Amino acid sequence: MFGLIGSLFCLGCRDKLSNPQTRKQMESLVREGHVVELRRRLCSRMTFGTAGLRAEMGAGFACINDLTVIQFVKNMYLFFLCRLARLTAAVMLCKDIPVYLFSTYVPTPFVPYAVMKYEAAAGVMITASHNRKEDNGYQVYWHNGAQISSPHDKEILHCIEENTEPWPESWNEHLVESSLLRRDPLEDVCRWYMEELNTICFHRELNAKSPLKFVHSSFHGVGHNYVQRAFQQFGFPHPIPVPEQKDPDPDFSTVSCPNPEEGESVLELSLRLAEREEAHIVVATDPDADRLAVAERNGNFGWKVFTGNELAALLGWWMLFNWKEAHPDPADTEIVYMLATTVSSKILKALTLYRSCPFETLPGFKWIGKRIHELTKTGKEVIFSFEESIVSTATVVAEMAAYLHTKNLSLNQQLINIYEMYGYHVSRTSYVLCSDPLTIHTLFSRLRNFGGPGDYPELCGDYCITHIRDVTTGYDSSQPDKKCMSKHQMVTFTFQNGIVATLRTSGTEPKIKYYTEFCAVPGERFVSSIKVSK
Repeated sequence: MFGLIGSLFCLGCRDKLSNPQTRKQMESLVREGHVVELRRRLCSRMTFGTAGLRAEMGAGFACINDLTVIQFVKNMYLFFLCRLARLTAAVMLCKDIPVYLFSTYVPTPFVPYAVMKYEAAAGVMITASHNRKEDNGYQVYWHNGAQISSPHDKEILHCIEENTEPWPESWNEHLVESSLLRRDPLEDVCRWYMEELNTICFHRELNAKSPLKFVHSSFHGVGHNYVQRAFQQFGFPHPIPVPEQKDPDPDFSTVSCPNPEEGESVLELSLRLAEREEAHIVVATDPDADRLAVAERNGNFGWKVFTGNELAALLGWWMLFNWKEAHPDPADTEIVYMLATTVSSKILKALTLYRSCPFETLPGFKWIGKRIHELTKTGKEVIFSFEESIVSTATVVAEMAAYLHTKNLSLNQQLINIYEMYGYHVSRTSYVLCSDPLTIHTLFSRLRNFGGPGDYPELCGDYCITHIRDVTTGYDSSQPDKKCMSKHQMVTFTFQNGIVATLRTSGTEPKIKYYTEFCAVPGERFVSSIKVSK
């Protein structure tokens, strides 16, 4: 208990004058004897997930608060000092580092985009994204525009443990207004970003004439103004906004969970408005505008809400179709790539006719971004990348729908055409909530020691398991050297009948997620079921 009291004392001293609210939280927990809760908050520190630091708001080293953010920023600086000292010593000695600070809310994609445009050392985005209203998050982007990854994440966390005391001037919020080194990149970044959308706008002349009507929800986040502007950039009329969800609202007053992946249950207001306005398609962006849900009117059968994997099939086909239109020489296809993560649909592999493209990465934008950066340096062109999480391309979906409409096709009809040509890819994904590390460790340990130490299961019900990939330990039975990339808890089972099933922990939420997919060959429509034994 002495170590716990020591941690509390240190936190209290630092926070005494700077944030009385978090100090009161801790005093209340001590006064009421909540030892377990105190241990949870003080005896562990936040770690990096797939999208940076993310935790509930509150007092303690395991939470997002003034102190933990300042500690992190300070030690980011110290970490950068080690890396860049020889090149920037004169500036760093005085800590007069130029900072680009947006003057208002912006979509998350603006931050990595700005990092690359300004050739910055790093970028930071404060957002809980699509998580619950009680949470907040601190995302860090590296100089390549991808979120921070190993070994940098571990080295920064190590710096934090060694340097927990904030510099006194860290608490001075007025430096933002008074410093001559602070610049507002909003106008330039927004203009550049919208101009670069032209590179993925292929049929502007059709867009302005399209009779399709679109509804957009920003889920109480920052997406409204930027989606409106992006539609205009593509030549479309502005999409019809859902008025109750148009403006930023941290309480998410009309949805219990602002996550587009939840599907029809969170699109109620959008679909209701679309019915009234006789709109054809609904697009919904999550609060920080880096995820997208799409729903299409399906005749007399209501609405078709596309999954992330279904959108990937459509968008992968669309980007490849337009790329080939501009590059008729078959030899050019050797330089073009599409990327997917290990938990995503294998449809991109079918679209590229099973050649070496696409590459697979670990789940998370940071791994996709890192691979894009590596391929670009070698002269390759990445035209599309995705993970099962809903992809963020509202205007591209709108243009694809407008083009297909001229061919008397809906998005759903084209999806069926893709499956008929390249093989049906049927996915089922879901999750269970779990915030107990011991339960998670026990579950995955059992899979790795099913019949004894290091013995994975060979059967699931009546179905034979042919290959196992355990990303946590770096084991892959399908590879000659039995090795694969390693990261957080994730195990993939490949079955003899073609089904692939993956179980993993989320890097951003207290969830255990599972993914299953059956990949049929072209012309095969029957999908066998898989029995799951308890």
